[in-house]
Amino acid sequence: MACGHRKLRPGQTITLGHEFVGTVVQAGARVTLCGVGTRVGVAPNIGCGRCELCGRGLMNMCPEYSAFGIDRDGSHAEYVAIPAAALAQGSVIPLAPHVSAVDASLAEPLSCVVNGLRAARLDPGDTVLVYGAGPMGLLNLMLALLSSAARVWVVDRNEARLEQARQLGAAGVLNPDAGSVQEWIGRLTRGRGVDVAITAAPVREIQTEAVQLLAPFGRLCLFAGLPNDAAPVELHTNAIHYRNLCVTGMTGGSPQDYRTALKLIESGRLDVRRIVSHVFPLEEVGRAYATAMSGTGLKVVMTAETPRHP
Repeated sequence: MACGHRKLRPGQTITLGHEFVGTVVQAGARVTLCGVGTRVGVAPNIGCGRCELCGRGLMNMCPEYSAFGIDRDGSHAEYVAIPAAALAQGSVIPLAPHVSAVDASLAEPLSCVVNGLRAARLDPGDTVLVYGAGPMGLLNLMLALLSSAARVWVVDRNEARLEQARQLGAAGVLNPDAGSVQEWIGRLTRGRGVDVAITAAPVREIQTEAVQLLAPFGRLCLFAGLPNDAAPVELHTNAIHYRNLCVTGMTGGSPQDYRTALKLIESGRLDVRRIVSHVFPLEEVGRAYATAMSGTGLKVVMTAETPRHP
């Protein structure tokens, strides 16, 4: 999430959009991988290409990285210019013919989930708690189940989204307004706690609470960033110390994470279309934004093609 993104500047004006795919309509003379007419996905983070992290393929962690929709114009426009550096770093990936643009557009958010679950060291048979049943929380739920988590529980205040989590395979859901999350997890795990907790909502209080819900050797992934003006988070270090816990973060995804996400989508193993609630033509960008901001839907997609509603 970009609510506290380190690249954002006060008063910044930019064309948004970092989750996108498209068709090449013009290519430079030295471009050979994806000529005119090629459908491609684009991993949005472009590294400097010189530092240690870029050398490891972690362009999303490059201290000088640039990103579409963050500090360079993004995809909420008819055309997007892709620099040579993105091609050189493997960030432009041809799409399989059978994959729709709508489905492929979710490769970027799914790549973040690939990164986050790797950071959390999810193992087969683990129990998982996901805070947040928005699109990112639901993608975490879906990939955790695909990765052989034994049970995944979901917490959210939106009842419609909790129902969606149930339909996607959550073992149980809870609205925290209806009861204590700590007591609920205590009952479900017989006091043991969960192996992995994922905070997929930008709420500081849940970061504090999640530490208390982990089993010995549990892992907490701070998946969603907090707003820049958020107060410091209280961290119970004795719980971390005495239970050998691991607290980790994640931000974005590398080009390899994007490729992994795209393979999952192309294979049909992870049906991202299940979290797409609305598809709008690009000329209805205002309506798309209003729908996304209202919280009444899930993932909202814009397309220059004729939209196909899920």
